[in-house]
Parts: sequence; C-alpha cells; structure tokens
Amino acid sequence: MAKKETSTKSFVLRVDAATMDALEKWAADEFRSTNGQLQWIIAEALRKSGRMKKIKNTPPPQESET
Repeated sequence: MAKKETSTKSFVLRVDAATMDALEKWAADEFRSTNGQLQWIIAEALRKSGRMKKIKNTPPPQESET
C-alpha cells in the first residue's frame, strides 16, 4: 500500500519542564492542544516577521479517483 503524502512534517522538540508547563497552561487557556498552540505560536512569529504571508483557510485538495 502506498504511503499518503502529507503537508506536515514531524520532528522532536526538547524543552525544559518549566517551559512545557507554561506552554500546556497557555494551550489549555485558549482551548488548544499543546501541538496546536506550538503551531499557532510559530505561525504568528513567522507572519509578524514577514517570513510567511497569512494563509487563507482553504479546504485540502480532493484526491482523484482512479
């Protein structure tokens, strides 16, 4: 079976316990997962620095049936 291509990449991130605790609390305060909070923080930093333009919410492309 062929592996589906995704538009996301995974990587390991090591942070100290105090940083992780603060991040988890921040995520919970905004009703996000810790992963979702990290993605939001990174996207905001990239956007504010001019390194990434704001991405409109568009549905993912449909897979063609063959």
